[in-house]
Amino acid sequence: MGTKESSPEEAARAAYRHDGPPEIVLYTMINNRSGSGAHTSIMINAPSQRVIFDPAGSVQLSVMPEIGDVLYGITPSVLDFYERAHARSTYHVRIQRLPVSPQSAERALRLVQANGIVPAAQCTTATSRILSQVPEFSSVRSTLFPNNLADQVAQIPGVTERRLYENDGDDKELAIAEFEARNGISREISRSSQNDQ
Repeated sequence: MGTKESSPEEAARAAYRHDGPPEIVLYTMINNRSGSGAHTSIMINAPSQRVIFDPAGSVQLSVMPEIGDVLYGITPSVLDFYERAHARSTYHVRIQRLPVSPQSAERALRLVQANGIVPAAQCTTATSRILSQVPEFSSVRSTLFPNNLADQVAQIPGVTERRLYENDGDDKELAIAEFEARNGISREISRSSQNDQ
């Protein structure tokens, strides 16, 4: 998480409701050379708002308040940026979507908000534990390994999948700076983690 956590008021101001169907999207960042999983996160589109749970993650925008590893203000452009910031010459992103009930989406939202800050290298453990408490993901078992979680989710009926490849350089800080400059956003703090690639 960042060195400065956002306030509840900042998160409330940034809250974004997306009119698409309730769903949970699992992101798995995969090393292009070794094929090993490097990071796990989820996007939750609940009726009340859309958030990203990015445990021990490494992307922060000034327009994306963060409290306890939950990122708020996930507008279409911010979501597109988040996905593309992780896809570069050294990593690609496995993106798995599953429609869920409105109740399940709200439950997932409450679970990630109550979870708190996740230690480095525990992103997949935290995510798999949360997903297993959502009815549509009840088959998920706790795991340390990003690829294992993605393979489990792939077995759930109704999951759709795509992979995002890009050839950007390996420095996500440059991608963040370019996005904020392009959108007229003043720079705040960006963060890094030993866990995320």
